[in-house]
Amino acid sequence: MAAFSAPLRRYYAFYTTGFFIVIVVLAILERYGMPPRWIGYSFLFLTIFLYATIGVLARTASISEYYVAGRRIPAVFNGMATGADWMSSASFMGLAGTLYLSGYQGLAYVMGWTGGYVLVALLLAPYLRRFGQYTIPDFLAARYGGKPARLVGVFATVLASFVYVVAQIYGVGLITSRFVGLQFEIGVFVGLAGILVCSFLGGMRAVTWTQVAQYMILIVAYLVPVTILSYQVTGIPLPQLTYGQVLQQVQALEEKIFDDPAEIDSRHLFRQRADEYYERILTLPDSLEEERERLSARINELKSSNAQMRDVVAIERQRRELPHTSDAARDYWEHLMRQAAQRGAEPEHHVTVYPGDGDGVNETARLNFLTLVFCLMVGTAALPHVLMRYYTTPSVREARTSVFWSLLFILVLYLTAPAYAVFAKYEIYSTLIGSSMAQLPVWVSAWGKIGLVSIEDVNGDGILQLAELSLNPDVILLATPEIAGLPYVISGLVAAGALAAALSTADGLLLTIASALSHDVYYKVFRPNATTQWRLVVSKSLLLVVAVLAATVASQKPATILFMVAWAFSLAGSALFPALILGVFWKRATPAGAVSGMTIGLLVTIYYMVRVQFDAIPWLGIDGIGMEPWLGIQSTSAGVWGVAAGFLTIIVVSLCGKPPDKETQDFVESVRYPEADRS
Repeated sequence: MAAFSAPLRRYYAFYTTGFFIVIVVLAILERYGMPPRWIGYSFLFLTIFLYATIGVLARTASISEYYVAGRRIPAVFNGMATGADWMSSASFMGLAGTLYLSGYQGLAYVMGWTGGYVLVALLLAPYLRRFGQYTIPDFLAARYGGKPARLVGVFATVLASFVYVVAQIYGVGLITSRFVGLQFEIGVFVGLAGILVCSFLGGMRAVTWTQVAQYMILIVAYLVPVTILSYQVTGIPLPQLTYGQVLQQVQALEEKIFDDPAEIDSRHLFRQRADEYYERILTLPDSLEEERERLSARINELKSSNAQMRDVVAIERQRRELPHTSDAARDYWEHLMRQAAQRGAEPEHHVTVYPGDGDGVNETARLNFLTLVFCLMVGTAALPHVLMRYYTTPSVREARTSVFWSLLFILVLYLTAPAYAVFAKYEIYSTLIGSSMAQLPVWVSAWGKIGLVSIEDVNGDGILQLAELSLNPDVILLATPEIAGLPYVISGLVAAGALAAALSTADGLLLTIASALSHDVYYKVFRPNATTQWRLVVSKSLLLVVAVLAATVASQKPATILFMVAWAFSLAGSALFPALILGVFWKRATPAGAVSGMTIGLLVTIYYMVRVQFDAIPWLGIDGIGMEPWLGIQSTSAGVWGVAAGFLTIIVVSLCGKPPDKETQDFVESVRYPEADRS
């Protein structure tokens, strides 16, 4: 294995050196007048070409290579590939933005995701590697005997992975639409082409070596901007150590900005607007017709006074967007009411712990923090595309070591994310807030065109207040180089890193879905005599279909990246974690208990998630389904109910039935002692 690793280290060292040379060359070309769009094109197409080249070189027709990379991936490289597989758009793009907007509360994501790898190392990775085979449903079928457990496992795997991959492709659309100038919907499918080349040709083998390359790009892209910022602000290029000093400056700026009279007035006006929307909702349907008449009268008034055409067009657009039915108007105004109320709320300081309940501790906020940490931990330990990576190592010992390297590579990014949030907030508070509306920087309008930044001069003073600025959390990291006035080549580098993060995770997820459907359903259930060639054809065909379907859903912009990812973790944790843990550590768990537990846990999570998050599902014609959260727990932590229901169901149903046969108990015994490795 050492002989196998040495050439790889050289190849990737040359590759990393070459990437730095490309950055330097593009920086020089920018200095001599290269247009920003061409820099964006260069980073986008050069990196996609690189990934495609690796995919082509690593193509394979071997089942073992396609599903588990021949079980020959050294621990260090598997750890790096797992890090890239893990650090999705949510980690790369969403985490810094969530920490920017939520402050202390956002640390739940850091704690949950890193803590989940402790569970993987201690409770699952070595035992799954001892078992071998190809997929998580393989283990469920072997442990719980037969098709029902396998099929429920396949459904949970596909559902959680699909929600997760939609978030990744959505991130690709954001990157390409901003940095290359493509329309969002087109950018989604352009990025999809890069995803497919790797996973389509070489399966896990190609995906693994591509993910190693992607990790190097994404970690460089993540560290460079914030390191430069740290040097500019503090004189020390170590943001992980200096952001505490900058946080003190942010706190001083918060005291100044939050108590500014113009800021207080802006928040008051937004609260008034929220109250007006509430009154309209109460007086439906009369208020709908009154609003339409008011807008028509306003348009006539502007036209008769020879007002500027842009003002007339804006009011006409408002009239066109006005719903035609009372039910639609209620949903529309409730959405606007929540937006206005959010802008009008008292801002929270970055370091406030469990905010939102006066001077005391907000118990609901604390409960949401803890339940989110729990869901992210168990979700991490149950995500099929992560667990499959530990089938690719040569031995159980390598699997354990691989988890260590995975966590180390991931921590490099996670320890930097809080610094990103603080430096971005410092730049925005010190340079943007309080500036003239007529002289806002270019990045505000550029990101505003794709709906991630919104500016409204609600008090009409021509000065930007904090309440008048609305930022989508997904924009913070991507826009930080522009916010700080860094050269555009740094923005292109960040875009390349974000693209690498999204593509690497999407590759792993699509391969997981295709493997579950082709191996666990087509081969294991319907055609056990299928040839190797047909199994690969079916897998690749399904991969293509799922990829196009996910891109279609992503093009509709269903939610923010971090929300979709949190839902995926809740779904995976509630369906798979209880069955996997009890399958390894409790011999008494029965097939009936496992199937019942996985089904009920998943259904409870879906029920809670849908009813708390959505008031209606228009495309299904469903309305009025919203409900108040139980104990105030948000939909992102829905898995806490599903995991509890899953454990309880498996235990109760198993105890009510006959114990598993001796063969099953011997299987559990063999999996429980992985040190006697037979690799």
